[in-house]
Amino acid sequence: MNDKPSLAPLAELEGVADAVAAARAAIDEVHRHPANRRGWPTTAAEASVRAARASAAVAGGAAEIPESGEVTDPLLAGALRIAEAMGTLLPTWQRAPRQALARMHVLAAADLVDDPEQLGRPRPDPVVAERLDLLAEIIADPKAQGPGPVFAAVVHGELLALGSFGVTDGVIARAAARLSVIGSGLDPKGLVVPEVAYFRRREEYVERALGFATGEVDAVAEWIVYCCRALEAGAREAKSIADAVHEG
Repeated sequence: MNDKPSLAPLAELEGVADAVAAARAAIDEVHRHPANRRGWPTTAAEASVRAARASAAVAGGAAEIPESGEVTDPLLAGALRIAEAMGTLLPTWQRAPRQALARMHVLAAADLVDDPEQLGRPRPDPVVAERLDLLAEIIADPKAQGPGPVFAAVVHGELLALGSFGVTDGVIARAAARLSVIGSGLDPKGLVVPEVAYFRRREEYVERALGFATGEVDAVAEWIVYCCRALEAGAREAKSIADAVHEG
């Protein structure tokens, strides 16, 4: 009897299979863009910064980097620190997810937590601990993840629902979803920017996330479909970046 957790059954929920297919097709198309054949590091770097800016803005932080280059908004500064560390975070995320989450909290909340001892420490709640352990088990087991878009949506939604650290949880959840999209092989170069879609439609984002947190089947399906559509929108954002690089 196999009692290991698996997200694969979620791919069978209403509307999910079509949404997953559409997201994959949009992302694959961006990877075939002429600018991304060899020059993808340039487009990926711009995508990473746009993702950080949008994620900070969703959380109520600044969306723009000052012309001086000196970022004083703590949410934006934290999101940019995580973006800069993505390359080193990815292997840790795949091997020891809870360690990666702790590191992301240190990076995101460094300017927002008075007691440095609280950085990287989830709230002492047994429910939080249990659900983080379960999520970490899925993250570390590729066989349990199901389709990449489903996996990323569940990681994203679960971390939002848990509010594990109490500060910068949204920034961390969106960064974790980004790591999941990259690490699952869905977007290995990190070109898409779904965070912009979350920012532009914040009310729907919050509504769908709250629905996911209820655990109701229909609401979970709606959240996954919503995240897939955000990936499609993120692929369009990625195309605009690649077009600018190619024309330049």
